[in-house]
This record gives sequence, structure tokens and C-alpha cells, in this order.
Amino acid sequence: MVCGSPDEHIMCGIAGILSVDGGGLSLRDRAAAMQHALAHRGPDDRGQWISATGHAVFAHTRLAILDPTPAGRQPMSIDNGRLTITFNGEIYNFMELRRELERHGVPFHSRTDTEVVLRAYDAYGDECVERLRGMFAFAIWDERARRCLLARDRFGIKPLYYSLRNGRLIFASELRATVASGLIEPAVDASAAYEYFRAGSVPEPHTLVAGVKCLAAGQRAVWRDGELTPATYFDLSFATSAPAIDAAAMTRQALVDSLSHHFVSDVPVGIFLSGGVDSTALLALAREAGQGEVRALTMAIPGSADDEAALARRTAQHFGARHDVVEVDGASATTLFADYLKAMDQPSIDGMNTLAVSQLARTCGMKVMLSGIGADELFGGYPSVQAVPKFTVWNQRLAAAGPIRAAAGQLLERLPDPRWRRIGDMLGQDPGLSASYAAFRGIFTRAEARALTRQFADLEPEADRSPERLPIDPTPQDAACRLEMTRYLRNQLLRDADVMSMACGVEVRVPFIDPVVVSTVTAVPQQQRLSPAKALLRQAVPEIPSWISSQPKRGFMFPMEQWLSGPWSGVFAETDARCSVPTGTWYRKWCVRAFAVWLDRLRDTPAATVPYSTVVVTRGVNG
Repeated sequence: MVCGSPDEHIMCGIAGILSVDGGGLSLRDRAAAMQHALAHRGPDDRGQWISATGHAVFAHTRLAILDPTPAGRQPMSIDNGRLTITFNGEIYNFMELRRELERHGVPFHSRTDTEVVLRAYDAYGDECVERLRGMFAFAIWDERARRCLLARDRFGIKPLYYSLRNGRLIFASELRATVASGLIEPAVDASAAYEYFRAGSVPEPHTLVAGVKCLAAGQRAVWRDGELTPATYFDLSFATSAPAIDAAAMTRQALVDSLSHHFVSDVPVGIFLSGGVDSTALLALAREAGQGEVRALTMAIPGSADDEAALARRTAQHFGARHDVVEVDGASATTLFADYLKAMDQPSIDGMNTLAVSQLARTCGMKVMLSGIGADELFGGYPSVQAVPKFTVWNQRLAAAGPIRAAAGQLLERLPDPRWRRIGDMLGQDPGLSASYAAFRGIFTRAEARALTRQFADLEPEADRSPERLPIDPTPQDAACRLEMTRYLRNQLLRDADVMSMACGVEVRVPFIDPVVVSTVTAVPQQQRLSPAKALLRQAVPEIPSWISSQPKRGFMFPMEQWLSGPWSGVFAETDARCSVPTGTWYRKWCVRAFAVWLDRLRDTPAATVPYSTVVVTRGVNG
């Protein structure tokens, strides 16, 4: 929690129940069950709090990186319980905010960022969220106003799930904790399952559990008198004109500033180092950001053409970093996949690599690690940024062919290659960016996803919604970049990084996904910001060695197809045998298997122990 405080430095799981009928005491056991479901996020301490009127129950778990003092325990209250918070995250500018508040006579009784958030709310109200720089999810109960503010960081680094029914709000850091309350029926949301099979992850604000949502990134919400009112306080925007200063210098300054904040800690902070540009840039700038020796951790895949360990080792030596490597082969990956299935909160087709390096971090005694997540999305490192707009233009031109286009799509959907099937599916949709993006990034076609939802969840998804209305961006490439940042990054990479690292008791920080960095880089016009091979990032960090910068772009990949013909031959066999849709590729097999395991776990959850019909609802009550 506190970044750089001598008192404490912890990570958290939060949970709570808000009720209009003031039944807090009767809900204490529910909150305890939610707290237990979050124990892995904070096994070192736990706290619970009930408001004086019983309208609010908060629970908290924490993982101490250093021994925490009692002053930092949560839930935390000030002014004799007038304001109470349960908080998860890191506020990197909390010392600046504290000094600002102290200049206005605000007293402090601890050296925690938690108290800073509380005092900032007291001073600035709901708009305090806009002053916070960091990753966070929290709830603040205001006893006088009988209201609760919930908030999540701009980019969705830290999760916050909630369910509102008959005025009662249940919220938690993980989806499984909301179900553990016993107040939510463990039922599948058919539309979310359908979207999962299409994309390989569940798009927020939806979740796979019916009646539970995820507070969207960049949103805050106010609960009062049984009603929840959300509001967006942040959204991406891209420049339309040239910046006033040199873009490379501006980008470098923002990155160094971000790193100087992300490195602040009472314990060593390491870097997940691959053989790529992004993590190498973090290591290259570490010394300028005020660091001495840095610990670097790398995952090696012996015998794979994609193994980057040798490059990472050379880079670590070049910058004087202490380097550790974990080797993952087909046999050890089988065990790792089983660990992944146990740790997942919602299924996705990614995250096992984060789990592997997080396990290594804990073995090495590291509890805070930096990741290069977000650089590809920000600087246009993915082929999709250029390919999706081209797909869209091609599809729009074919749209004039009418029935011929539709017939071609139906023909392509019958081909064995799933990539051609997705393109065929694209030809049967409105020729916009969303359809092109799904064809490029997707897993199953619409028809396949519908069949899988029927088969595994025994549910019929609703009819396809109208295409999402995307904001109007300066260029199609900017629009594709937005899709990568708000879909792939937010729904898959950041979510998996949080869940898999926290399962190991490791905090992952993402310096590229920082408000200062994002606002700086998005102020650079597309032609420069999204130039080939992430040229802007390379220009900003010329220290990146030639053996890294000369490498072609390649994302990290386990050699899954190779493993499937060897040690992994039986991993997906059971699910594959009963799958009504041909899988073929490893990622389609993974997608189905992960969902089947998650669904079995959900069905083993006891049904809600307090029927909604027993909840007493009184509208308009204010105290």
C-alpha cells in the first residue's frame, strides 16, 4: 500500500457490503467469507469494520512487504468513524498530495497513502480521484452522508467487482469473493460467456457471473439509498497536431519520472526482463531514475526458437543487473498450467507467463516487480495497429458487393483454418473497426462462440448487440490503438497480471501505464507515436543495446504446439473430446479448457444462502 513509507508497504484485497436496511451485523459473516476468499491477496493480516448504523461492512486483507504498524491497518477510519476506507493499490504521488493538504492545515496520524486518500476525499470530495496517480481500487464510506464512493484507476490496473440487487451492493477485488458472500446466485452470464469465447477474455464491465459487473477503468461510482450512480472521470484522447517540443525528449522525461515513482519502495524492486525493447528500456533508464543495482528476472524456454534468455542475460550484464532465470519446459509447464487453473479468477488465454515469473520472484525473495506491459499498446508495437485499419478498408470496399460478400463469408467460415473462419465471420458483419479487430485478435467466430455457450453453459446468448460506437479518433491507427488499450490490455493483460502475481504474493507495477506517460505519449501525433518498430520509444531510450533493438518484433510465446504433440498431449484431451466445435489451435483448446474448469468450480459453489426475496428494502432512507 504505502510506497516509500517507513511504516508499511502492503498489497491488499478489499471487500464490502452496503445495505439500505442497516443490517450490518447480520452481514458480518458474509463479509468474513469474502475476506477468506481473498486470503491469498493478503495472508499477513486482516481487518473488518461495521458502520455505527450498520449500513456498511468492510473487509480487508493485506500482505506485508515489511512489518506494518497498527497505524496502517485497514479498514481505516478518521474523525471517529466519520470516514472509513478499504483500499487496494499504490498512490505514487501520495507525498505530494500530503504536503498540499498539510499546507491547508489538514492533520495526519500515519504515514500511509491510505490516509492521504481519505483526507483528499474529505478536502476535495469525489473529485479527489482525479488527483491520484497510481493503481487503485477503493471504497470510502461517509457516515454523515450515508453514502459510499467506489473508484478504480484510470487504466484498470487494479480490479473492482460489484453486484447491486434490491439496493444491496456487494463489492470485492476478485469475482470469486463476490460469489463467496453467499448473496449471489452462482449462475453464468450467457452474454459474457459468448464474448469470452469470441475474444479469449471477458470484456468489462461484464463478468461471467450473472448479476456481477466490473467497475470500468477510469470510473467512480456513488452508492446512496440503494442506488449506484457511476461516472467516468478519465478517457483516452489522442493528439491531432504536432507537439511543441521534441517528442523523444518529452517521452524520455515522462518515462524517467514514472520510473522514479514506481521504484520507490522499502524493499528491492526488480524488473521482469525479456529479450524485447520494452523491459530493456525500463532497465536502461533505471540508473537515471535513481536506482543502483537492479534485480532482473527472466523466463527461459529451453530448446525453443522463441527463447529470449540469452538476450536477456547479455542485457542484464550490460547494465550491471543481478539476473535470475527460471526454465520452463513442457513437463514443468504441465504443473504450471494446473497452478494457473487454480489461481484464475476468470478464465483467459493468457497469464501463465506472469504466474511463472511471479513464482520465480517469490523464490528469489522479491515482492515488487516492474513489467513492460502497455508499451506495445502505447507505441503501436502490435501488427494490429496497422492491419486492422487495412482490414476495415478492404471490408468496406467489399460491402458494395452485397450478397457476393455474404456468400464469400459463408464459404470462408467452412474452411479448416480458424483464421479464415474469423475473416469469413467478419464479412457477415457491419464493416467497422470492431469487426476487423475481432477477426484479427479473436478466438472463435460468432457462430462457434454461440455453440460453445450452449454446450458448456447450457445457455442461449442474446442476439448480437449493435456494433460498439467507438469515439472518433484522429486516425484509424489511433482507433486501433484505442481498441488494444481498452480491450486486450485492459481485459486480458492487466487483469491476468493482477490475479497471477497476487496469487504468488507479488506486486506487479506497470510504469508505461502511468498517467504522466500516457498523457505525454498520446499528445504525440499518430505518424510519430505509432511509427514502425516503436521508433519513438527507441529514440527516447537510445541506450537500448543493438542486440535488442535489431531484433524483429516477437511477442512472448510458449511453444504450445510443440508441447501439444509431446508432454501436453493429454492436457486438453478430455475437453477436446466433448467439444462440439473443432478447436485445432492451442489457444482455442486453452480457451475451452479454462472455461470448463472455471465453470465446474462455479457449479461447486453453494447457492446463495440469503434469497433476494428476504432482503428488506426501504427507499429514500437517509439515516
